[in-house]
Amino acid sequence: MQKILYADNEFEQLDKCILDTNQRKLLLVCGKSIKHLAIGKYFDDLEERIGVKVVRFCDFSANPLYESVEKGIKILNQEECKLIISVGGGSAIDVAKCIKLYAYMDHTRNYLNQSIVPNDIQLIAVPTTAGTGSETTRYAVIYFNGEKQSISDNSCIPFAVLMDPTVLDSLSQYQKKVTMLDALCHATEAFWSINSTEKSKKYSEQAIQLILKNYEGYLDNSSEANEIMLRASNLAGKAINIAQTTAGHAMSYKLTSLYGIAHGHAVALCVSKLFPYMIRNTQLCVDPRGEEYLKSTYEQIAKAYGRLDAMEAANRFSTLVDKLELEIPCATDDEFKKLKESVNLVRLKNNPISLSLTTIDEIYHSILDKNK
Repeated sequence: MQKILYADNEFEQLDKCILDTNQRKLLLVCGKSIKHLAIGKYFDDLEERIGVKVVRFCDFSANPLYESVEKGIKILNQEECKLIISVGGGSAIDVAKCIKLYAYMDHTRNYLNQSIVPNDIQLIAVPTTAGTGSETTRYAVIYFNGEKQSISDNSCIPFAVLMDPTVLDSLSQYQKKVTMLDALCHATEAFWSINSTEKSKKYSEQAIQLILKNYEGYLDNSSEANEIMLRASNLAGKAINIAQTTAGHAMSYKLTSLYGIAHGHAVALCVSKLFPYMIRNTQLCVDPRGEEYLKSTYEQIAKAYGRLDAMEAANRFSTLVDKLELEIPCATDDEFKKLKESVNLVRLKNNPISLSLTTIDEIYHSILDKNK
């Protein structure tokens, strides 16, 4: 069971959690923006206050490289750290996960080609956005020779997560919007995934309800709403950790690289068109539990969205995306071709509705064709 810590009383709970690990040195994996956060100041005098030395590692990019993980592992082993704390968005947490996973493996061979063996290194995560849910999943992403590598292992899930709403204060409105939408898409896609369970659906339902009830306060930077949004993102992460993402994510990645828009922005554009299409086409159901089961799942989703039927829920989703006034790129014929050919077929297998390449192309056109 993952521990949830709160940033009350000058991070008293985090102090106790660190001391309970019986480690006197930790590797802090963080972005450079940590210096502007209260949690950054917390680590500045940690050794003086509780006798735990902090070794910092910040040498990674927004799309973290395999080579950065190698550097982090070298520092971890040189300093003999058995505790890692990651402060940041999905990239920082993913790097920390990979450092933990690969720390004791054969350093003369490519880690990606080796079997992962769980180790005793402990990992604590402090998410600085309310969206990726990376702090609660078994997944991580790094890039090797320019290619995205998806890593998955239960042993990389942080054993504790600190919820600190103040980290969201400095985010731009765009960052807040797109990370929130990422969490909402996680919860929605996990809900209808063919891998969903009653447990994952409960996480999805709770996340959706919290997001829809609190997003306005969150965008207004209410401290209470910020804390709730962190919790909603965590719940959505727990949902996808069980059920995995589906077509919305599979279709989003090329949008991000082609147009330079944020991940949550791209996923939301895709889900806004996929959602109604899937409701209209239950006859194309590939969920082994059957079409009637899928229809009942849509009814559960409608309830989570506070609507009477699934199409009203889909409309509520698209209305929210429209309200946030996100830019919609306009694609050329060549870009439509690249988009269609880029879709990850593995993630499509989790989708409850079969999608042909023709359908995928049509959905991309419905999103990006200015004449539609």
